[in-house]
Amino acid sequence: MTFRRGAAASSAVPRYPVTVPAPRAPWQAAFEADPCAQAFHSPEWVDGVCAAGGFEDVSRMYETPDGRLLVLPMVRRTYLGGAISKQGSLPPNWGIGGVISGDTIYPEDLTAICADLRQQSGVLRTFIRPTARTGSLWEKADLTGVKTTPMLCHVLDLEGGFETVWEKRFTKAGRRAVRRAERAGVVVERDTTGARLPEYFVLMEDSIKRWAQQQNEPLLLSRWRARRRQSLEKMQRLAAAVPSRFNLYLALRDGVPVAGTVVYQATGTRTTSAAMIKELAGPVSAGHLLERVAIEDACAAGSTHYDLGESGSSPGLAMYKSRFGAKPESYRSLVLESLPLTEVDQWTRRLVKRAIGFRDAGPSPSAPAGDPTSDA
Repeated sequence: MTFRRGAAASSAVPRYPVTVPAPRAPWQAAFEADPCAQAFHSPEWVDGVCAAGGFEDVSRMYETPDGRLLVLPMVRRTYLGGAISKQGSLPPNWGIGGVISGDTIYPEDLTAICADLRQQSGVLRTFIRPTARTGSLWEKADLTGVKTTPMLCHVLDLEGGFETVWEKRFTKAGRRAVRRAERAGVVVERDTTGARLPEYFVLMEDSIKRWAQQQNEPLLLSRWRARRRQSLEKMQRLAAAVPSRFNLYLALRDGVPVAGTVVYQATGTRTTSAAMIKELAGPVSAGHLLERVAIEDACAAGSTHYDLGESGSSPGLAMYKSRFGAKPESYRSLVLESLPLTEVDQWTRRLVKRAIGFRDAGPSPSAPAGDPTSDA
């Protein structure tokens, strides 16, 4: 984590007029026009987050001096009768946020937005996790007083359609793995309603057990952490919130699900969580076939890129994602807070890990090892 120190925001930073909550019509227009937008930036997703998580919609629409409209999807949870609050764009485990617009966004816009957020009273913490594709833009902004954490995603360019992606961007190893799964009789089925999520959670339980063993973590603690990130009820409610964008892919072997992944389609399609029975899915590369089908569907839906999620510092995970032609894209998550909550949280986590003899096995893989991610 990096803390960008310096003086308080300069009075030279312009104040943009802001409307809260953001009006739906311009928000929807920004979502549809922004080349980096993901399903999580839509008004419908924010509605789903508020309904499923007990949040309030406090999305902000800024108007720049030259008339451009910028939208920051955001939700808030209040405490002590509303005296204090925490907010996020979006909160951890609820999706990707950041600023969207149908117009060009400049670093000075992000500087002005961060200055505005710092001046809010009663807000203990503001969390912003933008898309990886906007990482370079945020790097150029003045983030004085903002705590940042380096992140890394792998993103696949879908320009040219699926045939181009398959022939030009998939590696030979990736295509071989897909064909191995097809020869083994693996079949991929897609659920767009959430009706088959219980089958996915059977796979999730197997992944949780394996991950707990690898990390020397008590199984009950692993289950508790996983359920905080993803629960059946939560995923069902979010699937219902964006019915045209939710996709659950299940890989079946002899009619039995052995791997699954959840994907949300938009201009930028993103895979958010995956699980598998490793001894059944791994030898036949079921995960590769899942991604292949999801990528083809994203191309058919008109997506411009396919985000395979967080890669962290895991070489194996990076290699897996590169087989589909995905390239690493670095960015930072941001936190604005009035108290050292991030430091306290990190200290507590280190203390617990030391107490249980935790072995850090790297980020939860989104496909090769079949463990749940925490994007949404």
